[in-house]
Amino acid sequence: MVLRIDDYGFGYIVVDGVTYSRDLIILPDRLITNWWRKEGHRIDLDDLGDVLNVDLEYLVIGTGYFGRVHVSDEVLKELEKRRVKLIITDSRNAWRKYNELVDMGVKVGGAFHLTC
Repeated sequence: MVLRIDDYGFGYIVVDGVTYSRDLIILPDRLITNWWRKEGHRIDLDDLGDVLNVDLEYLVIGTGYFGRVHVSDEVLKELEKRRVKLIITDSRNAWRKYNELVDMGVKVGGAFHLTC
């Protein structure tokens, strides 16, 4: 089961034909809807617990339509330690990067903030 993103716009994302209006995480084997973070515009290690339990080559983080979400240094260091390549960009670009990696057949996860 490989999930692809069909479309993204401010406040929504379409994954395999289903539209979601809450932040979400896509993993190779499942979708985590209604992803909630301790601080809305910051991603800390605790916010990625589900991601850290999965063997990934890449993690794409969509930081919102305008790129206002900050990823903590703790996240950067932990993923580097686990040898997970990290792509952090605004969600307008992140969903396309995620799909490119899916098309290449790599183990990729995505964490997407849909607004701001």
